[in-house]
Amino acid sequence: MTAAMTVPPGQRRVDVCNGDADGLCAVLQWRLQTPAPATLVTGLKREIALLDRVQAMPGDELLVCDLSLQRNRTALLRLLAQGARVRYFDHHAACDVPPHPNLHTHIELGSQTCTSLLMDRHLGGAQRLWALAGAYGDNLTAVADALAADSGVGSEDRARLRMLGEAINYNAYGEDERDVYIPPARLYETLSRYRDPLDLSLHETIVRPLDALRRADLRQAAQVPPHWQNGRASVYLLPDAPWSRRVIGCLANELASARPAMAHAVLKAVRAGGYVVSVRAPLSAAGGARELCLRFGGAGRAGAAGIDDLPARDLDRFIQAFGAARWGESG
Repeated sequence: MTAAMTVPPGQRRVDVCNGDADGLCAVLQWRLQTPAPATLVTGLKREIALLDRVQAMPGDELLVCDLSLQRNRTALLRLLAQGARVRYFDHHAACDVPPHPNLHTHIELGSQTCTSLLMDRHLGGAQRLWALAGAYGDNLTAVADALAADSGVGSEDRARLRMLGEAINYNAYGEDERDVYIPPARLYETLSRYRDPLDLSLHETIVRPLDALRRADLRQAAQVPPHWQNGRASVYLLPDAPWSRRVIGCLANELASARPAMAHAVLKAVRAGGYVVSVRAPLSAAGGARELCLRFGGAGRAGAAGIDDLPARDLDRFIQAFGAARWGESG
């Protein structure tokens, strides 16, 4: 199901997730372990309020993965009032989780977990390879490597899972579906044919073209010098172009991995004025990104957060706050 469609009432099972690697791989684990027909509602990375697109009737079952409960709370309350049963897996901050007998939450914060890993724990590792792909895509490389090694996954297979996860994640970024290689809902259709993601990487042609496009976009981004930097942090300003819309999150992750002791902010100009912002706290002190972005109307997690609409007039104020931020003290 495409992100633009609205789910009609009367669907028995609806899976709702972010269209990045973490969201798609979390849902995929559940559906591989609990096979049943379900309608998928997903979207691009910054399409967060996806529960607004769902209507429910008594007895409907909803699985929600990798979506901020704060951004979806009003719609969640409506769906619960309509009689839906909801399982909610997420790793974003969730203030004031509504108590309800039909709501079962699996929410855990922290810089060393993601929704795919929460699902992996809930399922007892039954679909571990897909959990690893989701974790790699969410830039939890060290965590995924350690879990893969403990699970007996060799270095070559780890590299293939990382390529897959990063490709899925990269594909979620864009202003609309014209920017991305394949809409996330259609990508999920391909992923869901494979119980083993390593088989997918051998038999499908989707991964290498995505990886090649990702690398080409990163080469474009590498030509952009830092707008501002000091010994603790760097800020990059990207123009508004299809490649920059796709690469903003990927570039932030690459910068974080290359310089783990530094914080990084990647800003992309938008046509209407202002910026979209991706912030990464230092990997060595992964906390504080959410608190910083909240000050400018954004949201996110301790180690990775963003701002959907930073006015141009606030650019200097943001850079000043970013340069003065104290990382790793919360989250």
